Amino acid sequence: MSLPPPDAPGPRTAAGESDPEMFDRAAVERATGLAAIEVLAEVTSTMERARSLAAEPGVALPLAVVADRQTAGRGRRGAGWWQAPGSLATSLVVDATRVVEPPNARVTPLWSLACGVALAESLTLLEPAVVAQVRWPNDVVAGGRKLAGILVETAPGGRVIFGVGVNTTGSAADAPESLRGRVGTLPDITGRTLPRSRLLGAFVPRLLALLGETSRDPGVLVERYRPLCSLVGTVVTVHRDDGRRLVGVCHGIDADGALVLDTAAGMVHLVSGSLTDPADVWRGAPA
Repeated sequence: MSLPPPDAPGPRTAAGESDPEMFDRAAVERATGLAAIEVLAEVTSTMERARSLAAEPGVALPLAVVADRQTAGRGRRGAGWWQAPGSLATSLVVDATRVVEPPNARVTPLWSLACGVALAESLTLLEPAVVAQVRWPNDVVAGGRKLAGILVETAPGGRVIFGVGVNTTGSAADAPESLRGRVGTLPDITGRTLPRSRLLGAFVPRLLALLGETSRDPGVLVERYRPLCSLVGTVVTVHRDDGRRLVGVCHGIDADGALVLDTAAGMVHLVSGSLTDPADVWRGAPA
């Protein structure tokens, strides 16, 4: 089944013609086994486009939406998302029933962490100079700066959408002033861009394999996560949904994906929350 047209179409890029970086669609298809890849020059949000595609009952999965530029990229809890044009902005739609084992297993918070682990491992594999770490619950950092963001959402019919933005191009100096001290880019670390097609080719099969392994044995993810955790042994403050703050020493994650903190009140397992003060959340550039 062919992909339906975007609701708000931008000029599509043909294979090998993405600007500013060549996107090798054929190489990605060979490396990943994706059933379809949609490459757009501009889109409001790859997540919104992917959600539209996920609603099509007969669409071939897994599929990826890739955009050269997002005009309204988004993160968790209403946060905006900045990245230089040409960086990897993609949303992957997966049929969870074909990945999890046994078939009645459910999508859990571990899936977001699995995405972070697969992405961090792929980055370090392709760029050994990059010490990529996972920052609970949904960031990949390097040198204490945010290198990538992850957003995982469920869709009807057992479908899951993994939104991934990686700063494969540009410089933190290009970011809005309030973000320059917080974000990082691969060129800032290595002096060169990382082709999106190479990163997707390494990341997608690693993610799908890890999701299957995690559904059978969550301990696999806990072991893979431990050496990548950027917070273990540090004092962190978690901002909870009810407005309260919880401070403690991080002991990693448990088998359910909860952050484990040693607090004044004892060990606490947190399944939700944010490490960013709501007052510091970037909502996007002014209109």
